[in-house]
Amino acid sequence: MTIRVDKYLKLSRLVKRRTIAQEMVDVGAVRISGRKVKPSADVKVGDILEVAFPRRLLKVEVLIDDESVLKRKGVEPYRMLLDEKLSPEDKVWG
Repeated sequence: MTIRVDKYLKLSRLVKRRTIAQEMVDVGAVRISGRKVKPSADVKVGDILEVAFPRRLLKVEVLIDDESVLKRKGVEPYRMLLDEKLSPEDKVWG
């Protein structure tokens, strides 16, 4: 089973709105297993997502890719691998 990366970001609560997730993917702030993707890219269990916020870099392993399960409260959709605070001078990928 797979789910679109923009939808996963929203349903996993990493990002509050799907439109924001789409914009983040479009500008290259989201990578799946180290590669740049489009908002329609599929995410599956075991994938490593890297999400760059303005002052924070997250790296998570996808544990759930079933949309109906992700919609439930109390599930752990990912395992946090890295949560790094960034200074304004830090460049994430470039």
